[in-house]
Amino acid sequence: MDLRDFHFDLPPELIAQEPIEPRSASRLLALDAARGTLRDLKFSDLPDLLAPNDLLVFNDTRVIPARAHGVKESGGRVEILLERVLAPHRALVQLRASKGLRVGGSVQFGGGVNAHMVGREGEFYELEFSDGVLKFLEAHGEVPLPPYIQRAAEASDRDRYQTLFARSHGAVAAPTAGLHFDVALFEALAARQIKQTFVTLHVGAGTFAPVRVKDIDAHVMHAEYLEVPQSACDAINDTRRIGGRIVAVGTTVVRSLETAALANATGDGTLVPYQGTTRIFIKPGFRFRAVDVLVTNFHLPQSTLLMLCSAFIGREALLGAYRHAVEARYRFFSYGDAMFLAPNKTPHAL
Repeated sequence: MDLRDFHFDLPPELIAQEPIEPRSASRLLALDAARGTLRDLKFSDLPDLLAPNDLLVFNDTRVIPARAHGVKESGGRVEILLERVLAPHRALVQLRASKGLRVGGSVQFGGGVNAHMVGREGEFYELEFSDGVLKFLEAHGEVPLPPYIQRAAEASDRDRYQTLFARSHGAVAAPTAGLHFDVALFEALAARQIKQTFVTLHVGAGTFAPVRVKDIDAHVMHAEYLEVPQSACDAINDTRRIGGRIVAVGTTVVRSLETAALANATGDGTLVPYQGTTRIFIKPGFRFRAVDVLVTNFHLPQSTLLMLCSAFIGREALLGAYRHAVEARYRFFSYGDAMFLAPNKTPHAL
């Protein structure tokens, strides 16, 4: 398919610059392909769209202050943005400087921490730190708000650009569909006996990289680390047995579960644990094996996440819903509103 097939016009004033309070007061556009309905709701209405046998699957990754500034030996200033941690003292980063860093070159950061370059992986620099990467960033890093938020990060973003259930440190960006869940909503879900489980996918800076090829089949996805634990597999397999739906909260959960499903060599329909990196590219034509319903924020034009949602619900249906969202003045992207996508038929093969 052509990249232009995934374009839509978005007025810049609809790009959310601040989060709404409370979290569950955001809007929810519910697209039910089976019923042919498109409904304007509040996110707090989510429990009414679910049944007691359904299972919500969340990504429990925690955003770290992944941007830091330092100085090269030459005196030149350097900005790094973490892509992913490779080892306790080693990481892949995006690096901005007037001149690039050579192998063996070093950068001095705050707190007496320094790092030297040991290699490259595509556009990313591999750095070896004198202290633990996560420890250093937690002490001296800044919250890396997405590039379409046209303001500097504030102290409040450390909490607000984080889900309430974030616990596994390692993400550069939040799994934004989870930002809408607050205590009141979790209480409402519990009252309806909606179950939940967790996977982990550490969102990397590559998630914001644009697709630079006209033919999307030629696009190469960035790598992200994920874990689908036994507890999540048990919950999902049990839900399948009683006829419930697997409701992915965010595209990161979709990528996690579909990666795990593809890795099951037996193909017997049982989801098994998975730990490692993924470069899965979900686009129209993909056969879903693990997810029935998707809760997701609105995504950038021509982005791989828009392609994933198009594969899930249908490109024409999705773009039609996006046109409605623009007309109805929904708020877009990370701090924006959300969608509830229920396909025409169960897309999984489990």
